Amino acid sequence: MAMQKLGEFAFARSGDKGDGSNVGIFVTNERDYALIKAQLTVERVKRHFAAICKGEVTRYEAPNMLALNFILRDSLGGGGSESLKTDAQGKTHGLALLELEIER
Repeated sequence: MAMQKLGEFAFARSGDKGDGSNVGIFVTNERDYALIKAQLTVERVKRHFAAICKGEVTRYEAPNMLALNFILRDSLGGGGSESLKTDAQGKTHGLALLELEIER
């Protein structure tokens, strides 16, 4: 197996949820869904966002959509109206997760 960026075979959608962000990762087939279920653990996503995510990470599985959804709590520095962060709405968090390398 070789390492490959998640973004080479998956899609993402993200946004803000108060002081946290919501990141959905979608794939197009069952094989890749099994792969991301095994490798995109809460711990791994938390490590990937260690610089910005100060709270808990929760993962939800949506097998009917071949998707995983992550909630990154306390990742927006107070949210859009309180934060000095450039992306206080979390819209780029999906793109950031697509940079993660997966064994494929």
